[in-house]
Amino acid sequence: MNLMQTQMAVPATVHNALDTITYAIGQSAIGNILAARTDIGICAILIGSDAEALEQDLGHRFPGNMLVEDEPTLCDDLAAIARFVETPAAGLDMPLDMRHGTPFQQRVWAALRVIPCGATITYTALARRLGQPSGARAVATACAANTIALGIPCHRVVRADGMLSGYRWGVERKRTLLDKEAAI
Repeated sequence: MNLMQTQMAVPATVHNALDTITYAIGQSAIGNILAARTDIGICAILIGSDAEALEQDLGHRFPGNMLVEDEPTLCDDLAAIARFVETPAAGLDMPLDMRHGTPFQQRVWAALRVIPCGATITYTALARRLGQPSGARAVATACAANTIALGIPCHRVVRADGMLSGYRWGVERKRTLLDKEAAI
């Protein structure tokens, strides 16, 4: 029995509504997209080539939650995410559930959400913006912990020399996203 089956096998009576995460997997121009939602909003957008690996990643990121695959409920979210990948100018305005981070991570994620589409910022500049001038590594760690790719646009953060680095879903995907946004 894999991790997903174990988590899904827990009786619903053990969990309350806040413990249930519905998810679905769809396709986009940059690969498979897993969208996951709580009653509050989107709690994960994961990107990858392998659907099973995405499900396992979701399970590792949200241990103890009941994970329920529900494509009909998330079909509009998946369509909006795929549309954003193709046409970033369309925006990605969705309610987000960012409770699953530390207070510092949440501050970084909130700051990332105000970076305009087509713009980038360095890890150092973002750390300074947050009042942590020597916190570039902490910002990078918060970006790596981001479970809501695209909704929290950590792909817009670059190295001090402007080069691309460390994107959880691959530097080539980061380059593709930034190229599409720059074309706006």
